[in-house]
Amino acid sequence: MLDLLLTDARVRTFAQDLPWAQAVGITGDRITYIGNSQDAPAAHHVHRADGALITPGLIDSHNHLLLGFDPDAVSLEGAETLDEVRRRIHGLAVSRPDLDWICAENAVYSVVAGRRPRADDLAGLTDRPVFVTTYDQHSVWLNDVALRALGIDDGAELAWGVPERDTDGAPTGWITDFYTSAMTTAGLAALQRDIPMYSPERRYRKLLGSLEMATRSGITTVVEPQVPLAEQALLLRAESEGRLSSRVIGALFHPIDADAAFRRELREAADVVPASDRLRFGPVKLYADDVIEPHTAWMLEDYANRPGHRGHPSAPLGELTRIITELDRLGFQTHTHATGDGGVRLALDAIEQAQRTNGTVDRRHGIVHVECLAPADLPRFSALGVTAAMQPRHTSPDLIRGTWMDNVGEERWGRAWRIRSLMESGAHVALSSDWQVGEMDPLVGIYSALTRASLDGADTWTPVERIGLDAALQGYTAEGAWAWHAEEQLGVLRLGARADLVVWSDDLYRHTEEPAALLEQHAALTIVGGEIVHDAAATSATPADPAPMGACSAH
Repeated sequence: MLDLLLTDARVRTFAQDLPWAQAVGITGDRITYIGNSQDAPAAHHVHRADGALITPGLIDSHNHLLLGFDPDAVSLEGAETLDEVRRRIHGLAVSRPDLDWICAENAVYSVVAGRRPRADDLAGLTDRPVFVTTYDQHSVWLNDVALRALGIDDGAELAWGVPERDTDGAPTGWITDFYTSAMTTAGLAALQRDIPMYSPERRYRKLLGSLEMATRSGITTVVEPQVPLAEQALLLRAESEGRLSSRVIGALFHPIDADAAFRRELREAADVVPASDRLRFGPVKLYADDVIEPHTAWMLEDYANRPGHRGHPSAPLGELTRIITELDRLGFQTHTHATGDGGVRLALDAIEQAQRTNGTVDRRHGIVHVECLAPADLPRFSALGVTAAMQPRHTSPDLIRGTWMDNVGEERWGRAWRIRSLMESGAHVALSSDWQVGEMDPLVGIYSALTRASLDGADTWTPVERIGLDAALQGYTAEGAWAWHAEEQLGVLRLGARADLVVWSDDLYRHTEEPAALLEQHAALTIVGGEIVHDAAATSATPADPAPMGACSAH
């Protein structure tokens, strides 16, 4: 007898022998029945889906669980003007006079037209230091009080970023290269010393909040793409406390200037963790370049609005190849951030050389973001067996208008997030959210993949790269499983596979003609290893706690 039968559904299995079904049966943590509703065995528990869609559990291949939303920091999401940014930060400072630092998250680069924000844009809000991260976590914005508190106005350098200075050498209040530096051992230690938001307890609270959101969103496997060795213990703690409601794959962070001894330390850190059903480490996160919005990603030609400037690679030429070759030899799969077309080419060249040198096959190295892709490099993903880990939400004009689009220039817009072209080339494209850069909800990513539009439906952009619903779902399921060597067990509904699946609130395929309706849907049930980890009906019956409005406290 089955433990659980999900029936009267439209089941998209992504299995070649039986792509569609009506019912799924679960015994223990495995799928033990796929087929028609009328032929299903008896079960201890039966859930009738009333025609709703069932899919494999979604795999979010790039989701910063450790960033999350801090309940004690104010979000600037949706704050598109300086006046609105100032209003939110000021309101927070007034309501919490007890706090030493005021922190804000998710600022957009275009909040000040024609230039980057500066410290004096935050003047008069509070007599306490203000620390603001951008929505992509690659830049920080400080007020004058913070510049003094950190010693930057006296010429001090930071372990967690590069202070921008004007022609007279005075700090502007803008910090670049933040995330690449902040997750190094020295950078994280300095942040934990100086900025209360980065304390281990605050980071752990963020992690738990992100995990809860993942299971609520139908995500059954999450790839945390940047785990510093110093924070590996946070994920191990969550596992030991039974808080991993989704499976987690932790990619260990490799600073670009780390040496061979550090790579051996990574190998030990991955190997000493006991095999677990919910947690494993092993991929290694690297950076080929930074990001396009502040002109720090590496481009093959000059930025359109900054003649003579092409950004820069994250390491001297040849260094990334040397590192990936050694990691490949040590048995590691790499997960390399690359946004500019120069950065993407650099990563592809490094992977190709590593495979040639070591004679390795099927390592399934990945390149993350692939925001700007030169035409000559498009077929190389399929030829090299490299996964493109991409985020459809990043294609939305409401996120990139005024910065990304202007910096790259209209002549190169055809190179932007070529999801459809890569899929049609035979490349493996694993879709993801890049939470908290974009919303974690995969239905937002699916909507963006189908429309290349803003969330309000306006400003459709580069429509030639739109994909269909089936391709988008496959990118979040079967392709995600392939990317992490899990295609036999995850991302597919077939006999013997792990019982990770989602029952949606409706048949999503009913809404392909009006994709905006997808944004009104949700995961009704999320099941991981045969266990119901989210039940929307039960959740909606329980009154929600009011969301706190907080700040960056010194606790």
